[in-house]
Amino acid sequence: MRGSRESMNQQNQHAVTHGYTFVQTSSQVAELVNNGELVRVDPSRTMVLHNVSYPYARPPVRTLIQRLSAQYFNACGEKLTVTSLTRPIARQPANASDDSVHPAGMAVDLRIPSNGRCRAWLESTLMSLEASYVLDVTRERRPPHYHVAVFPETYTNYLATMTGQSREYTVRRGDTLTAVAARMNTSVAQLRAANGLRSDLIHIGQRLTVPGDTGSSSSGIASASSAPVVREVTHKVQRGETLWRIASRYETSVDVLRSQNDLAGDLLRIGQTLRVVLDGS
Repeated sequence: MRGSRESMNQQNQHAVTHGYTFVQTSSQVAELVNNGELVRVDPSRTMVLHNVSYPYARPPVRTLIQRLSAQYFNACGEKLTVTSLTRPIARQPANASDDSVHPAGMAVDLRIPSNGRCRAWLESTLMSLEASYVLDVTRERRPPHYHVAVFPETYTNYLATMTGQSREYTVRRGDTLTAVAARMNTSVAQLRAANGLRSDLIHIGQRLTVPGDTGSSSSGIASASSAPVVREVTHKVQRGETLWRIASRYETSVDVLRSQNDLAGDLLRIGQTLRVVLDGS
């Protein structure tokens, strides 16, 4: 939760890559609300908005806040307090980073709970979501709050995976169809069928439909006769990535990654290709 220049760059690059507008003024906020890019976030029985001048966010960001506040209320018996959402560049505080994604509608600031048990629950939950690559969280000191940058497309896919719905994936540099299938917990054959592909060739920026998990039971327990499927993918290291974050993405461990790639330590370089062996059990 300490934050870093790399994490700020990653947040900003996500907004730029997906063509998000960084609003300059209040009138631009209104324009994005009118065309549906931003939606209103209202207080509820599980959430308080405290001195929020622009109560708007990207639709997936609102969904995350609503779900998180409901879970927080159930766990702690108190409301989650939101202190900031979309902020025009003209209204950014003096100490705000030039790479801040508040103007892009991707960020939400949360008050740090005074109750230790609630604080521990919220931090643990946010860190778990960060490990799933749906957000990036930093505990800020001046003023004290959690700065949460949400990756809307990733979060939408994350929810779809949980509910068994189809979702969308945008191909990035270094992706292969095998790697995408592994990352999205599906198979190459299913990806081909869902997208009408005749080969494994994909290109940067291509949008793939990822089919939902139609084979899982309502109880969420796999069939005892299901055999483990071992898959191998390659991962190209991106700016800001660490061995721990890559291991979390593929649900493996740092030690396993070191062993699979003959690494003596945790040092990585941008563009480095890692071999990842996945056990699909």
